[in-house]
Amino acid sequence: QVQLVESGGGLVQAGGSLRLSCAASGRTFSITAMGWFRQTPEKEREFVATINWRSGRTYYADSVLGRFTISRDNTKDTMSLQMSSLKPEDTAVYYCAASPTFYASRDAGKYNYWGQGTQVTVSS
Repeated sequence: QVQLVESGGGLVQAGGSLRLSCAASGRTFSITAMGWFRQTPEKEREFVATINWRSGRTYYADSVLGRFTISRDNTKDTMSLQMSSLKPEDTAVYYCAASPTFYASRDAGKYNYWGQGTQVTVSS
């Protein structure tokens, strides 16, 4: 099992920045990819970004490309999401996820482990 804990959410004005962090514990040696997803009451869980745990290769949703940066420190078993130029439509609960099988995926179903989520609210 892998346990994930997110931190860093909050309230920010449009155009501002936030940094989310995710700390992994447990069988972290099994992780092959980690990612960020987000969800609002009106939408299904949506892919944001993912990172290949070994190579560091990254993939982004078109809606955040150029504004968000995903990174990882696999010596500390942590992952971060630096969010800049935030927009009101970025408002959501953000979830950290980990996969022991796939090397990077936009599909939430490919991730076995999930954090509890952290709220990000962007005011206009």
